[in-house]
Amino acid sequence: MVEEQYRFDGMPVEVIRQLGAWGHRVDVVRPGTSLLRLSEVVRAGGHDAWVLKTVSGGPGLALLEAAAAVGLTTVNDARSIRGVRDKVAAAVVGRGRGLPVPETYAVARPELLAELPAAAFPLVVKPAEGSSGRGVRLVRSPDRLAAVSAGLSGEGMLIAQPYIPNSGVDLKVYGVGGELFATERSSPLHPGQPQRERSVPLPAEVARTVAEAGEVYGLDLFGVDVLLGPDGPVIVDVNDFPSFRRVPDAVARVARAVLELARTGGTAPGAAAVGPFPLPEPVSESAPVSVPEPVSLLTSAGVPFRIPATAGEAG
Repeated sequence: MVEEQYRFDGMPVEVIRQLGAWGHRVDVVRPGTSLLRLSEVVRAGGHDAWVLKTVSGGPGLALLEAAAAVGLTTVNDARSIRGVRDKVAAAVVGRGRGLPVPETYAVARPELLAELPAAAFPLVVKPAEGSSGRGVRLVRSPDRLAAVSAGLSGEGMLIAQPYIPNSGVDLKVYGVGGELFATERSSPLHPGQPQRERSVPLPAEVARTVAEAGEVYGLDLFGVDVLLGPDGPVIVDVNDFPSFRRVPDAVARVARAVLELARTGGTAPGAAAVGPFPLPEPVSESAPVSVPEPVSLLTSAGVPFRIPATAGEAG
């Protein structure tokens, strides 16, 4: 299932082409522009897996959940996608399972954050259902809340987290096929710095943290945004089926992972991750690609309250 935003995007378009080139049957559904007869779409074709490249709030996730509800394999698991798309839920689950997720506040309107003490600032505020960096704001002090309120109106529930002092560089770690790959990017919260993006070695401590996040959230194809703060790595966002930018041989790796997940059923939320997450060896673009046996896939492109550290802690 390909959301309209990704209709011409390399991920998943190139993955679809790769699967077809290997001899697999790929049916494409565009939920944003199609009239769908659900009983026929969900059951038609006897697909081995459904794959969704989704946007926050897009129509594809509901259809993916319908497929999962009748026992079909989805990539990622539909419950896991919903769990990380809702950043309120993701913060609760992450902190409750011991991940280094910042203390998180939730509000319906940004001006309500003025009820926090000045010592809680600076804050990073973003939509609870946001994606691709949309609506992320750095609020340095309570008197700056009015300046960001207009830009966040209509975004629904918001979350706010303390700003983590850092070098101005974000670390994006991608998980695919049981391996982790790291990319360094200039932070959008530091617009004055030179813009850059490059592959970098993955520190062992970050690798352990990200592998644990994949297990906790039940994701097989994922990305984790990490900041290297004064006290170690901090998880600031988790994404299902990201862009995999600068991952070596990304298209073939993702395609092989989709086929394997179609056979195994993937990782259920909260279950142990499938195998270890070793640091990857360099892969050349001309590296040979193993072609698995054919399968059939349906692919896609109030007041502030604190998120508690555990489910039983009062907010």
